[in-house]
Amino acid sequence: MNRLRARHLLPPLLLALCSILNAAGSDSPATTIWVEGENPAVNRMNRHPWWYDQVKRDQLSGGDFISNFSKDKPGEAEYLFNAPKGGEYEFWVRANPVQTRLSYTLNGGAETLIDLNREMRDEVNIAADNKVDLRFIAWSRVGKVTLREGRNSILFRMTSANNNHGYLDCFVFSTEPFEPRGILKPAEIAAAQAAEASANQEWFSFDPKPDPFGPQSAIDLRFLNEKFAGENGFIGVKNGHFIHTGNGQPVRFWAVNGPPGQLNGDDLRQCARMLAKRGVNMLRMQTGCFDANGDVDMTGVKHAIEIVEAMKTEGIYTHFSIYFPVSLSPKPGTPWLPGYDGQTKSFAALMFNPDFQAKYRSWWTALLTTPSPATGKPLIDEPALAGVEMQNEDSLFFWTFNADAIPDPEMRMIERQFGGWLVKRYGSLDAAFAKWNGLKAKRDNPQEGRVSFRPLWNMCNEKTARDQDTAQFLLETQARFYADTYGFLRRLGFRGAITASNWITASPEVLGPLEKLSYTVGDFIDRHGYFDCDEKGPNAAWSVREGETYADRSALRFDPAEPGQPRQFVNPVMDPHYAGKPSMISETTFNRPNRFRSEAPLYYAAYGALQDSDAIIHFALDADDWTVKPGFFMQPWTLASPAMMGQFPAAALIYRRGLVTTGPVLAEVNLNTEDLFHLKGTPLPQDAALDELRLKDVPQGSDIKPGQRLDPLLHYAGRANVNFVTTPGSVKAADLGELISHERQTVASATGELKLDYGKGLLVIDAASAQGASGALASAGLVRTRDLVISSDMPLGHIVAVSLDGLPIATSRRILLQVMSEEKASGFQTEDVSPGVKRITSIGHDPWLVKKLRGTVAFNRPDARSFRVTALDLNGYPAASAGTADHIELQPETMYYLIDRAGNPQALSSR
Repeated sequence: MNRLRARHLLPPLLLALCSILNAAGSDSPATTIWVEGENPAVNRMNRHPWWYDQVKRDQLSGGDFISNFSKDKPGEAEYLFNAPKGGEYEFWVRANPVQTRLSYTLNGGAETLIDLNREMRDEVNIAADNKVDLRFIAWSRVGKVTLREGRNSILFRMTSANNNHGYLDCFVFSTEPFEPRGILKPAEIAAAQAAEASANQEWFSFDPKPDPFGPQSAIDLRFLNEKFAGENGFIGVKNGHFIHTGNGQPVRFWAVNGPPGQLNGDDLRQCARMLAKRGVNMLRMQTGCFDANGDVDMTGVKHAIEIVEAMKTEGIYTHFSIYFPVSLSPKPGTPWLPGYDGQTKSFAALMFNPDFQAKYRSWWTALLTTPSPATGKPLIDEPALAGVEMQNEDSLFFWTFNADAIPDPEMRMIERQFGGWLVKRYGSLDAAFAKWNGLKAKRDNPQEGRVSFRPLWNMCNEKTARDQDTAQFLLETQARFYADTYGFLRRLGFRGAITASNWITASPEVLGPLEKLSYTVGDFIDRHGYFDCDEKGPNAAWSVREGETYADRSALRFDPAEPGQPRQFVNPVMDPHYAGKPSMISETTFNRPNRFRSEAPLYYAAYGALQDSDAIIHFALDADDWTVKPGFFMQPWTLASPAMMGQFPAAALIYRRGLVTTGPVLAEVNLNTEDLFHLKGTPLPQDAALDELRLKDVPQGSDIKPGQRLDPLLHYAGRANVNFVTTPGSVKAADLGELISHERQTVASATGELKLDYGKGLLVIDAASAQGASGALASAGLVRTRDLVISSDMPLGHIVAVSLDGLPIATSRRILLQVMSEEKASGFQTEDVSPGVKRITSIGHDPWLVKKLRGTVAFNRPDARSFRVTALDLNGYPAASAGTADHIELQPETMYYLIDRAGNPQALSSR
């Protein structure tokens, strides 16, 4: 039945309104048709009598909307509008995206379901009481549609499973790409941007146009990737590095966590192209391919396969993480996980509950053996699937392993296992308790064969005989799960690289090496690490909200987590290699809204290359475009920002091409496994904070005695290896006196290519093919590298030149010059709370702002004047001439420059 009817009922006033909006739009290059949802020609909506419509109407276009909330009746609204010209239009709706189902019928055509979560912008909680329930509104891009000249008709239907609920605030058709911004219409957006520019005269808008991915972009690094992921075979491991098994060549991964939302089809392929352009060659996907009951979710499986195949086409490998305890809260009566209440998370249970392990293996079986709908090939035969992770962020050595976090039936299970382990070790539980001098714990029940676990704090600090046995039992339990799972995945047919987990422990010094030892059953060692900014608030661990506090914090200065405290010498970039295996950090970033966040890309690239890190996976790609707030909650990790992905081109080149040379091994630590069971720990703990006061006690020479710490600054000078041995433990450390000066507050790499002045907060990169300065440029004065002279009064800035043709900068024919300062969201505002601490009063909105760029760069080579400089736009395309390379005056709004003899940017894809 044709639901588009009663067109003669269109109120004359409404038709006039549509015509006026069109007329206004027709004077500009773009034609934009904006229709208010509250003004339908035909209204068959069923509004809720009170709660659902209690919203903030000042957040709605025109101050109103149309809604439906009825158990039995779908909602329908029909609209007529005029198009001044026929043709293709972008179609957007501002509607409720939460558990809703909205479809449309255009001009009597087929009914089409709108994926409201596919490409969503500006999600807002409009509940009048601010409660987090169903009352949200957001812009969603529907796609492209064809309108006919003159009168058009459209019918919307709301048919959600939850009371057919839905909102429609307004909808837009535009002949040009439409960038929504709340309730502002295009002309109002321009006025608002002008007002913001006036209020932020030291900043410019980072708002790139849609990228056509043409051949003239000088920042397009697609050429770094293979023609397709897996072109040279599966990813394997050899001599401590990832390799392409087809040709034996080593490979480093500059990677992201993603993709955002529920991208599919062309949008997913477009996302892959955007990532490849910026030097990404791996995507870590956290895919829960199970439903709320723990059963296989085939929709999720098929979507995961689609993602692998889309990334493959752009030379991007995929790494799977399928299980995170936070994502599973077993319901009461779950036979394979008894004792849960539907709220408690499944921490630790996977490592000792065999029924849970069987269910978990069914997820892997479905994911890896289901034939692709497109190719018929299962993922076990797909070399573009580089690796898999057994579990995400869980450990028997972390604080979540305790009887308050784990239900009683599960605790009883592992307590019985511990009791059985002790009987095998000592002959009886009585003998075990005698060995422990009678030390008991609260949940001990020898009559039932159960022995419980002392708190991890007591274990790490008291280190009794009981604690030492506990540590060995937990290690063997955890390692056995990893070994069994590794064997299962290999028997299933998986041929890529496998890792165990990536989590921290209750004590980096004492339990950290045991955690890493359990990982050695896998092919490589993974970890997570974030550089936060003392975010505080009820939900600050995973969102940025008004009312929360934070502190700006520089990694280049080793600023402490809490303002006013001594420097802390710990950072996620510090990367000792364990057991001769490749090293990955699969989640890392510098958190928002720290103004020093812009230090991150060059920091990771330079020191990752120096330490020979094998994979750096940035967290997280929550949008496939440059939006400040992809979802309702502004996340602290948003990666598609000018300070982060905006600096990927030079950073990816430095890291992936090894433009900073790998340093020598400066420390070789051999940890005896029996010593680890005796809780003697390690002199080189990972992720352990060491403040400036304790650093004074670190030995300065190569003579390291038992119980002493190695200087963590060695990671900024070269490499460190940690091995697990059955022979006596030992430490071999180079004398770092020539490289590290605590008095001058400087660290130089053993290669001579990196110099960090952590007193100022300045990193100078001086390699043959990558040179620049990052951090407190204003305090640095004139920075001279072997081929550059840099001067800038930016208090926080990053200027780096990288060779594009693989030659040293002294002889290179094509060079990329990349410049960055700092970022913030438009409208972002704070107030001072205490010294160094700020409270967020407005989280801001699109677009991103970048502090204007200032300075000069001169190339110190005889032919510098013959090299022309081309200023590039934000997508890397030629914008204007910027002189010659002997003196480059940085333009306030230009982040990228191409320097070549021809002065004519060419495609890089041929290189």
